[in-house]
Amino acid sequence: MQGSPGRTPMPNTRLLVLFGSQTGTAQDVSERLSREAWRRELGCRVQALDSYPVVNLINEPLVIFVCATTGQGEPPDNMKNFWRFIFRRNLPSTSLCQMDFAVLGLGDSSYAKFNFVAKKLHRRLLQLGGSALLPVCLGDDQHELGPDATIDPWLHDLWEKVLGPHPLPLDLSLTPPGVPWPSKFTLKFLQEVPSTCSEELCVTGTDPQGPPSELQPFLAPMVTNQRVTGPSHFQDVRLIEFDITGSGVSFVAGDVVLIQPENTASHVQQFCQALGLDPDQHFTLQPREPGVPCPARLPQPCSIQRLVSQYLDIASVPRRSFFELLACLSCHELEREKLLELSSAQGQEDLCEYCTRPRRTVLEVLCDFPHTAGAIPPDRLLDLIPLIRPRAFSIASSLLAHPSRLQILVAVVQYQTRLKEPRRGLCSNWLASLDPGQGPVRVPLWVRSGGLTFPKTPDTPVIMVGPGTGVAPFRAAIQERVAQGPRASPGNVLFFGCRQRDQDFYWEAEWTELQTRGCLTLVTAFSREQEQKVYVQHRLRELGPLVWGLLDLRGAHFYLAGNAKYMPADVSDALTSIFQEEGGLSGPAAAAYLARLQRTLRFQTETWA
Repeated sequence: MQGSPGRTPMPNTRLLVLFGSQTGTAQDVSERLSREAWRRELGCRVQALDSYPVVNLINEPLVIFVCATTGQGEPPDNMKNFWRFIFRRNLPSTSLCQMDFAVLGLGDSSYAKFNFVAKKLHRRLLQLGGSALLPVCLGDDQHELGPDATIDPWLHDLWEKVLGPHPLPLDLSLTPPGVPWPSKFTLKFLQEVPSTCSEELCVTGTDPQGPPSELQPFLAPMVTNQRVTGPSHFQDVRLIEFDITGSGVSFVAGDVVLIQPENTASHVQQFCQALGLDPDQHFTLQPREPGVPCPARLPQPCSIQRLVSQYLDIASVPRRSFFELLACLSCHELEREKLLELSSAQGQEDLCEYCTRPRRTVLEVLCDFPHTAGAIPPDRLLDLIPLIRPRAFSIASSLLAHPSRLQILVAVVQYQTRLKEPRRGLCSNWLASLDPGQGPVRVPLWVRSGGLTFPKTPDTPVIMVGPGTGVAPFRAAIQERVAQGPRASPGNVLFFGCRQRDQDFYWEAEWTELQTRGCLTLVTAFSREQEQKVYVQHRLRELGPLVWGLLDLRGAHFYLAGNAKYMPADVSDALTSIFQEEGGLSGPAAAAYLARLQRTLRFQTETWA
């Protein structure tokens, strides 16, 4: 966003905003920074960290880094290359001596490594000679008003620092909040339906140029879609199998598959009606500014039907920026007034109560503001609504055991808030709705490396802790190790936890058969089958001598997968207790032992919120 017709950004104020975003929040904050720069007549560029040529940082005078922290203190996927580069030991300590910078972090204080990425990046930029404009901003999802409670005052201080040497000229004033900023794209409707349907060319069965990717996913036939939890269990969990014959897809244990979901047909219809759009209308998209790419996956030309069903995330919970732009576009006095209130700093408690806490969706909000929704210019759709993001699932099978097949274990997300309609996870519910028994079903997918890497030598023992659907990557690992030969088999130790043996004990028959063959040591924790709840960390402590012996005497690797909130910390506590009780280590020595396991990749985690 470089400005708009009739406005020239101020000279000598090149502001660069670089973001690392996993779920879109950091990107949303970065675009907010760009809008606020535009209102202050400042030129501003916004880029994902891994799309920016990092060697050019030495020439940048003013950079704002906006970084999320994922999992257990890891950088988002779209800044991992930058992360590796910036921590190279051979970088001179004066590399960034000409750069003023600020770091804005996004995290969740319920996790042990709260905003770890932002804190570590801030320190590293100082080491490389950069000058910090402000202390690092620690946005917190756990705050009752969300990250904006910290971000708002920090941004106020940031603009004072940035504009200090570059105040607005006397004949210019801050563009008021109610004035819309320029749209990124212009959308041109076509009078006729295109004769060659380019939409079908966007995704093909195979890619001769390389393995499937986000830009060229493989349309995998779904083979089976089976519920694996008991009928009285509170959650629907599916084992889904895809046929990847001829796809070029290859994977090993620990890798993940990414799936691109779609909105439901009823939601697409409702959205088009609310905005007065013809789903069969075709259009082309053009960026307003040079150098701004169109969304890479979007075919040109494209139909409104395809745009809404496969690209616009109308089932997401809108952020504050959505209300800010909607207010700018509204011509209805009462609706505009309410939207301005919800997007203001003073209205954040009301926004939280209306939207964030009950998880109200983009579509539901638009239906609540019908006059505004009906007047939204089509050019604004991609400014207003984020794109649907692919969802990652641990691969639950090995190609050595199931050639040409890929299996995943999917917990179907559904829960109730104070709203009448249940809240439903977009991807898991879309997958659950697909029935290959009723006809061919194809799902766009591709594979990438995951957070878990297993020993190359099959006789190295592995201890795997996978409660619930966290067991999925360990099934792939066990299948792979058993297929590699008998040397690997005795060293497979799996701690599995669930609620009840007869309701959510995934792959019970498979584990039992492997135990009988001497290929697996299985330890279970059924939390609801006795008065006192029993979890995997309790079983670890009970088998402390086995765990310590495998780790300290046989060089075992330890793996943990599952919910990120409490379980990783509980398991880490159990391990440090084992190190003290079985190894005779002091508290600090036990913590150092665990840290050494992590540093040498003998303790690895794959967790999700």
